[in-house]
Amino acid sequence: MFAQLGAAIAAVVLLSSPALAESKLTDPQIAHIAYTAGNIDIAAAKQALTKASNKDVKAFAEDMVRDHEAVNKQALDLVKKLNVTPEDNDTSKALSKQAADKLAELGKLKGAAFDKAYIANEVAYHKTVDSALETKLIPSASNAELKGLLQTGLKIFQGHEQHAEHVAAELK
Repeated sequence: MFAQLGAAIAAVVLLSSPALAESKLTDPQIAHIAYTAGNIDIAAAKQALTKASNKDVKAFAEDMVRDHEAVNKQALDLVKKLNVTPEDNDTSKALSKQAADKLAELGKLKGAAFDKAYIANEVAYHKTVDSALETKLIPSASNAELKGLLQTGLKIFQGHEQHAEHVAAELK
C-alpha cells in the first residue's frame, strides 16, 4: 500500500511537474532528470543490499546498482563529450525529495516487509520512469546521441520492470 502510494506520488511528480509540463524540455534538463532517476534507483538498491532478507531481492538490487551505475556513467561521458552541463530543474528536485522520503519510509521496515515494499516500489518506479522516458523525455530530446542513450536506457529499464514484477510475484 505505502509503496504503491509512494510510486503514485512519484508518477505525479515525474509526469506533471512544471519542467515536464513545458512543451519542450531542454537536453540539459532531460540529462539531469534521467541522471537523477538513475541515482535514485542506485540509492534504493544500496539500501536493499543492506536490509533485504530474500536472496532474489538482493540479486535484483545488485543488478540495479550495476545497470544504473553503467547507464549513468554513459550519460556523464556523453554530456562531457557534448560539452553540456546537466541542468537541475523542478522535476529532478521533486524526484530527489520524494526519493529521500521513500528511503526513510523503507528504512523503517525489516525482513519480508522490507523485501515486499522495496520490490513493489521498484515495479511502480520503473513503470513511472519508463512511461516518462517514452512519452516525454525521448520525444523531447534534441540531440541524437542523447536520444539514443535514453532509448537504450528505456530497454534496460523495461527489463528491470519485468524482473521486479517476477520477484514481486515470487514474494507473495
